[in-house]
Amino acid sequence: LPQAERGDLWHYIIPLLHTLMYTLIQAPCIPDELCARVYDFCKRLLTLPKPFCTIGLDYASRLKVERTAPGTLYQRMVISEQSLPSAPCPHQEKIFIFADPELLPEAICKALATDTEAAQVSQSPRGCMSCVVTHALQAALGDTCDIHGLRARLQALPPGDVEHWFQQVVAAVEGAGSEAGSDRGQHTAWLERIYHGLLGSLPAGSAPREGLQGTPLPNPSISFHLWTEDEQLWKELVLFVRPLSQSCEPECLGQDLERLEMQDILAGCGCCEPSRFSVLSTDSGIERDLPAQEEPGAADTERSRLHRKGGIKKKLSPLDSVAFLQAGSAVPGGKPPGKLPSSSGTPPEPAAPRQRLHTARVVLLGDDRILGRLARAFHSLRKREARRVFLTPRLNLQFYHIPVVPGQPRPAAAADHAGPEELCEVAGYLGRADPWYESNINTLCHMIPKLATMPASPSRALVTDLFLTDVIAYYARMGTQPVCFQLHSVKVLFRDPAQDPAEDVFLTELLTQVQDSPSHRELSTTKRKSALDGPGIDLTLTYRKVVLSDRQKELALSLRSTGLLMKAIPAEGAEDLGCLSVTITEIIRTNNLAGRSFSAVANRFKTRRIKIRSPEQRPFTVRLDKDSRRTYRDVIGLEVSPCLEPSYCLQKTRTTKVSPQQTEDVGLVKYLPKSLLLPINTFAGVIP
Repeated sequence: LPQAERGDLWHYIIPLLHTLMYTLIQAPCIPDELCARVYDFCKRLLTLPKPFCTIGLDYASRLKVERTAPGTLYQRMVISEQSLPSAPCPHQEKIFIFADPELLPEAICKALATDTEAAQVSQSPRGCMSCVVTHALQAALGDTCDIHGLRARLQALPPGDVEHWFQQVVAAVEGAGSEAGSDRGQHTAWLERIYHGLLGSLPAGSAPREGLQGTPLPNPSISFHLWTEDEQLWKELVLFVRPLSQSCEPECLGQDLERLEMQDILAGCGCCEPSRFSVLSTDSGIERDLPAQEEPGAADTERSRLHRKGGIKKKLSPLDSVAFLQAGSAVPGGKPPGKLPSSSGTPPEPAAPRQRLHTARVVLLGDDRILGRLARAFHSLRKREARRVFLTPRLNLQFYHIPVVPGQPRPAAAADHAGPEELCEVAGYLGRADPWYESNINTLCHMIPKLATMPASPSRALVTDLFLTDVIAYYARMGTQPVCFQLHSVKVLFRDPAQDPAEDVFLTELLTQVQDSPSHRELSTTKRKSALDGPGIDLTLTYRKVVLSDRQKELALSLRSTGLLMKAIPAEGAEDLGCLSVTITEIIRTNNLAGRSFSAVANRFKTRRIKIRSPEQRPFTVRLDKDSRRTYRDVIGLEVSPCLEPSYCLQKTRTTKVSPQQTEDVGLVKYLPKSLLLPINTFAGVIP
């Protein structure tokens, strides 16, 4: 690190720093002198631009705690990743691996599921607690700790006693790390008393001098999912934050969901004022559900005040149940149940601020098509949260991407013979922005399919399990710097006037092509027109051109074209993520002595907003994110613009209703993020 700093080799600093910190977390004992040198180096990074100052500040704050209480970083990582019971460390983390079975061959999906499942079987909560105890005692006592005797003692204890000593060690380490006036000597003395109580009267110095021995870092909690439903991501996140039943067997899950079926409706919403809370109403709103009235007069009065028409009660999914979501406020970090303000004038007690105690690390395996599916799911999730907040204050959601391209893509979702480079544009951009991502993650693009299709051998299972699990765990643990991609919304207008316009979002690209005419009459008309005007269809384009001065320049264009391609990911470099690179194939007609000839010319420009219409109502197809499953037919127009954050749109609508003449953002709208960005984590973010 000092050599890279002196030689201005800045692209080496972040990989070296990640490697050093990952080693320090797992090291059995770190000399204080080494900790001080690394801490001083991290402080010097604070004078540099992002991402160096961000990573330096993060690691400097971690090292400050580790110097006071050795073993804190290892302990917090294991407790959160394994969801071990601990009052001082209530945080929970989990890795969700999502793969699309229609994009990856069955052999790859099966191998990945088997590898991740085998990695979880080899560890237990008792074993993870023993690792925390062993590492914390050795980090504090150094080579005076009898590591073999300690492990044998923990192995012989019953599970209840192991948890007791685990809680003692956690309390000691967290107590020393959280107290400002505590020093390393007090922490060592506290853990030495725990060590004597665990091993008996054996003096600390009588341990055999065999040197320090590292304690393996357990594999994080990983679950593998085949992405078969559109709402599957949201459901898995809700179940992670608010489990249905801790003791529920898999066959009881359906019954548990059925009991949570919604029977109440939301009567009030308390998302704006802190003293108002959502209230569950027992009134279904249907006339036949009213209780029978004994007094005719009372019934007439009630009916004259409120008249209802017959209706059908809509049956929603159990995970959409208001009762189910509001029950989540009972979990740690949830919103405490509110009390109505008293009539005596005493102000209600302020609600405790929520903490995000859950971290979901969602790893997407595949190419750009699964990222396009993630963009749709993320947009849908943000719309849900704008209407009714549940996950946002409770969950820290982070996305990761590992490119996987098999040799033969499945024909069900073929990308029109696109090559591996064209299918992994996002991964290529991340590799250009972060060289450490290129070295560690992009190299897995073709390696995972080869490992999955290797012939079975006795040594193959062990090697693959360790390799894949270690790479995914390292990426999820150390990849903390996001690269934010702008999502674009598209409004599709159809040829049939009775068909409502469709709205969608895309991440990487939008492709339009001329649609073949289904009827013989239209086909013959098309052939005659093509002979006169050339192939393709007439289009009118209205777009806002991107200029260096960032001024708004509206342009209109009419031409004949065979297709159009919009790309949101730059082909070179690592900047300019907010623009669309549009390539439109224009047909140029030339009249000469030999007759009429046509040539195709590619026009290229950059824009942020564009509208396309077919004046002749000639249909064309629209394909999003290289995925043939997301193809719209019979399209005569479309509008593309940067996708807005749903919460911003909702608040903007409320502000417009109050002040219709107000066009600028005022009030709360000014402080809300306007654009919807999809963050994908890398090791360094974008290195300038």
